[in-house]
Amino acid sequence: MGGEKRRSACPYQTWTIYFFWGSAAGLSTASTGSLAEEEENLPQVRRDDIPREAPGLPSCCRRHVPGRLPALGPYPVPRNRVSSWDRSTPEGPHLPDDELGLCTFPNFLRLWTNGIPPRRDLSLVIRNEKFDGVPVRIYSSRTVPAMKRKAVLYFHGGAGIFGSIGKATGTIPSQARTGDATVVAVGYGLGPENPYPNQYIECLKAAVYLMKHGEDYGVDSSRIIISGDSCGANFATRICQLLVDRRDLPKVHAQALIYPGLQALNLSLPSYQQNCRSPFLWSKLVTYFCCRYLNKSTSFANDLLKGSHVPKASRVKYRKWVNADSIPERFKVRGYTEQDHSLSNFNPQLHEEMKELLSENISPLLAEDAVVCKLPQTFLLTCEYDVLRDDGLLYMKRLMDNGVPVTWSHVENGMHAIMRGTSLFHLIPKTQRIWWLRLVLPLGKTA
Repeated sequence: MGGEKRRSACPYQTWTIYFFWGSAAGLSTASTGSLAEEEENLPQVRRDDIPREAPGLPSCCRRHVPGRLPALGPYPVPRNRVSSWDRSTPEGPHLPDDELGLCTFPNFLRLWTNGIPPRRDLSLVIRNEKFDGVPVRIYSSRTVPAMKRKAVLYFHGGAGIFGSIGKATGTIPSQARTGDATVVAVGYGLGPENPYPNQYIECLKAAVYLMKHGEDYGVDSSRIIISGDSCGANFATRICQLLVDRRDLPKVHAQALIYPGLQALNLSLPSYQQNCRSPFLWSKLVTYFCCRYLNKSTSFANDLLKGSHVPKASRVKYRKWVNADSIPERFKVRGYTEQDHSLSNFNPQLHEEMKELLSENISPLLAEDAVVCKLPQTFLLTCEYDVLRDDGLLYMKRLMDNGVPVTWSHVENGMHAIMRGTSLFHLIPKTQRIWWLRLVLPLGKTA
């Protein structure tokens, strides 16, 4: 009973949606017995009733949608049935590419994430600039402050292959409007057109430029916060590490990491097992993105999940930092089976192709203590139903073990990308909402 209650707490278990059209297709498959009756009682819509502007459902794909779909609304997915996400997540990414022949998956994601333009905010001044050749978008309040502002340098997520400064996050403007801070969103180049490692190098160039020239933009260079979500949080983490010994620059005031992905050494941690089919980011999609980011064959994805790219020496060396024993027991109650990696089939060829995954540029969780102990105060947000949850937990432990002040917030009913749009963000209870304003308050304390 306890396990059932815990599962139903996840918000996506109560959504019957066609946000991902693959999941809608999964709900239409045949059922038997009482389950069929239960589903028959749900309000139904015909294919022709689906609006052309339905989120994630291009009009050219409507003929691929089943004739009968459960209506959009707060109707729970039957508990004794495999979740629709279980059907959509394995094959969903390949639908526009392999089945429909419309475009590549990265281009599909770009269309999906950038298709709705952000609302104009007349209370803000928005400027497009270039920092050392890197496109940035600067958000600042029209109110002229009495002193120089703080600044939040923000790197958007998207696995390095999609996302943009125009859709960095639905809540970025509120930081500039209410936080007496200037927000600088970085438009780093996307792969595969802009191949690795150019993404994080461009983020580093933008950070160095802002720290050197902050005064030109009304920014106090001693109060710059480096932030990002998902892959952007990975960039923020690594850049803060690279800057700790730069004596020609002011110190970074703080880092703010929103559901960061920080390592590719162990992809069988509890959060990977528990959330292997969670919405928006599931375990196989992580390895798919890794392949795309490094411009390698996506056929490696399954073997990466098995850990075949990790030699025994690396597992032994980094076990002290990356292992399930360092994760609190309360994060294992939804299920966890310890994996015996000694039995994993190490593939030297795969390791050679994907060895960059074990570098500190992609896995900053593996940085040495001599670097971690010098990092600035940190704000870290994790979500319970996020495959990357344990990366954040492990990094928090490393920071605290090295004496770095950490403000941590865990969203119990949150999932990956919860802060990418205010429509999802408002589903979090008020007591658990972590407004982006937190990023511009003094960190190290709970506001």
